[in-house]
Amino acid sequence: MLTDPRCFDFPLDVSRRPTRRLRAVDRERGTRSPRPTSLHTTAAQVAHGRAVFSACLDEELRAFPDGSADLDGALLLRRPVSRATTSAVLTPLIDDLDEPTRDVVADGTLRWIDALAPVIGSRRNPSRWSSARRAEDRARRELERELAAAGVDDPAAVATVLAAGIQVPVAAGAWLLVHLAGAPAAASYEPAHVAWETLRVTPPTWMTARVALADSVLAGQTIRAGEVVLVSPLLLGQLPDLVPAVPAGPLDTFDPDRWRRDDVRPGAWLPFGAGPHACPGRSLGLALLTDLAARATSWDLEPAAGTVLDQSRGLFPVPAVVRARLTGAPA
Repeated sequence: MLTDPRCFDFPLDVSRRPTRRLRAVDRERGTRSPRPTSLHTTAAQVAHGRAVFSACLDEELRAFPDGSADLDGALLLRRPVSRATTSAVLTPLIDDLDEPTRDVVADGTLRWIDALAPVIGSRRNPSRWSSARRAEDRARRELERELAAAGVDDPAAVATVLAAGIQVPVAAGAWLLVHLAGAPAAASYEPAHVAWETLRVTPPTWMTARVALADSVLAGQTIRAGEVVLVSPLLLGQLPDLVPAVPAGPLDTFDPDRWRRDDVRPGAWLPFGAGPHACPGRSLGLALLTDLAARATSWDLEPAAGTVLDQSRGLFPVPAVVRARLTGAPA
């Protein structure tokens, strides 16, 4: 029922603007605010994004010619993920997308993501005239102008897809490196299992919400119109009905080998959401994480600094630094 848009909807958009209020204003003014988009990535888009990610990650790793480095996962992945996601999303929307245009849009999306940080991390939703909201609004409008200039028909919707499709894989990838740095058997893990286990133990979007559009009954509880229901992929990922246990430790332990079993399918804890509001970049994001894991399991990783959990923008490791000897790094 939570996935039925007739019964439940998002209370806020990616920038913490209330969607229901915006839609009421739209009805009064005859305007159109950004709506959820169905820009789900195809197999061809995913393949293209993976190729761009691999090439850009190679470029980042060439900065460490001796093969040894302290890597900040969040910084390492910003450029490869932003270019990969932008390429995958824009290629079917823009004829003959060139690298300069791609990079302008990718960098503009990163600026908007950075401007969103104080808005999302604020205890209270910043007012319209606050410095944080004005900075975020400028970055968003600039990105939408860049998309419009590139020939995108719905810049607001595409901007939202790009922001989510970049920020979440960067956060998940940073966690993936941190987890592998603390894992004694990292080299033996299957890359796909590493990706899923990262999304289970530390899902970047650890809490999501739905607002009831009408009175309904959910799990025997009456939900009144206007009330908010919270759904936590983090907590769902700790349920034994959804996740296989392993002899090595409890469900809050990072152990990709638990997915060697085939009696429980990965993803039942909804790391990408579900229904019409599910993440449109799920296939690409999972592919990029799997490709990163395939590389990182061949590196010699160890923790370089004490990592704490930052909940201001979802779940993010701070600092996301690991010490690496990059076996097989590009020359």
